[in-house]
Amino acid sequence: MAETVIKGKICDPNNICDCLTVGELDPCAIVIFGASGDLTARKLIPALYRMFLSATLPDPVSIVGCARTGYNHDTFRTFLQAACTSEPMLNMARWHEFADKVYYFPLNYDSLPDFLALAGQLNTLDQERGTKGNRLFDLALPPSLYASVATKIGEAGLARQFEKGRGWTRIVIEKPFGRDLDSALVLDQTLHQHFHEKQIFRIDHYLAKETVQNILTFRFANTIFEPIWNRGYIESVGIIAVEKLGVEHRSGYYEQAGVIRDMFQNHMLQLLSLIAMEPPSHFEAEPVRDEKIKLLRSIRPLHDRTEDIVLGQYGPGDIDGQEVPGYRQEPGVSPNSLIPTFAMLPVHIDNWRWQGVPFYLISGKRMARKETRIVIQFKDVPHSLFRDILGAKVIANRLVLGIYPKESISLTFQTKNPGARMCMRSMTMDFKYDDFYTGPSPEAYEKVLIDCIQGDHMLFWRQDGIEQSWSLLTPLLNECETCQGRAQRLHSYTAGSWGPDTARSIVEGIVT
Repeated sequence: MAETVIKGKICDPNNICDCLTVGELDPCAIVIFGASGDLTARKLIPALYRMFLSATLPDPVSIVGCARTGYNHDTFRTFLQAACTSEPMLNMARWHEFADKVYYFPLNYDSLPDFLALAGQLNTLDQERGTKGNRLFDLALPPSLYASVATKIGEAGLARQFEKGRGWTRIVIEKPFGRDLDSALVLDQTLHQHFHEKQIFRIDHYLAKETVQNILTFRFANTIFEPIWNRGYIESVGIIAVEKLGVEHRSGYYEQAGVIRDMFQNHMLQLLSLIAMEPPSHFEAEPVRDEKIKLLRSIRPLHDRTEDIVLGQYGPGDIDGQEVPGYRQEPGVSPNSLIPTFAMLPVHIDNWRWQGVPFYLISGKRMARKETRIVIQFKDVPHSLFRDILGAKVIANRLVLGIYPKESISLTFQTKNPGARMCMRSMTMDFKYDDFYTGPSPEAYEKVLIDCIQGDHMLFWRQDGIEQSWSLLTPLLNECETCQGRAQRLHSYTAGSWGPDTARSIVEGIVT
């Protein structure tokens, strides 16, 4: 059965735009495994409730939470209500209407009888609520449980679709998708025992942010930028995603993952592929994903020059006037841990468009502030006719795509100050989303959930992309995690700073 094709339009700037609305979504049951966990309480249920408030939630719908915790329907709803009440921007006036759509089914993740009983419960809800046999299974679970839960879903017959009155069936997997190439391949083989590739949605919620989605529009709908989007005009590209927070309650996961697995295999490589890919033939899921994967295949092996890679780990410092511990002092972290919390990877793309242009991918914890942005640094003018007057070079143009905290696009260029003397200054043209779009806009998890229900894979990883990203990173991880000089390669940096000294000039050049 064909995937849904999402239509669009060109909006009239003089009239109210209805782009925030979506087409009528299929009725369905949304089944959340790991329903008593943090991801469900902080992200998924608030997103579904916002969808309900904005009339973008399917109607009818059943939201079924599944976990080992001994909730019933009422205690589960109370747990979720408390979590949503803590969200300052959520209007809870209609919570009880939403809660009537929420159910709970306790189960053990390794028990086939429990999954068979869940299948019977879903069939009953289909009849009672008219959800037409459409099911979305969301695995809000630790990665170690993905394979076993997906297998049990399949063994219980819940993965089958379009037979005996059933509608579509889809499964949602959160990152990380394995911890290296071998484990990613094993996970994929397990998923495909019961699910077809078009049934699998691998979430990277970064891609649902408006500025990230706007990258392709900016590049391919404006003729003034695409002709200069290449090695002839661009000096370097910086992609940075850093935050003030430490590992907090995630030390168990982070001690096994580190910053490269946590951020680079998914978020950073996805941002890189969007900013550097070739134009697809159509704005549809498969052509876009084809070009992203082609870009990943053009990246020079990262382990060829590991001496250019900077790894760091935060030590004690000051965040917003408060002293914070170093990574090794965090609860659950080994006092001798060599896990990196910062990484700067210089990436080179061996193709015609980007040969010789360095891309700096940077991510870290306990940095000076939370910031996500992409900076395109253009080359200097080839010949400065002002050199005899100004005695200095002309500052090159710079384009900044802000993703967090403010979604924005800004372009810096040179102008002359008014007056008799020749004095130049840099000026910036700014576009800020909040200044022009004052109504509600879907947050990242709302967008990805809507796309899952619509069957649109545009913002999701495809398996060959997963394999290519791990093919790039696994040799680097093996070298960094097994080399004898591992401790010497791990640079300490003060919490609240811009990272290790060896990378600071590049980092500060991107964030300032």
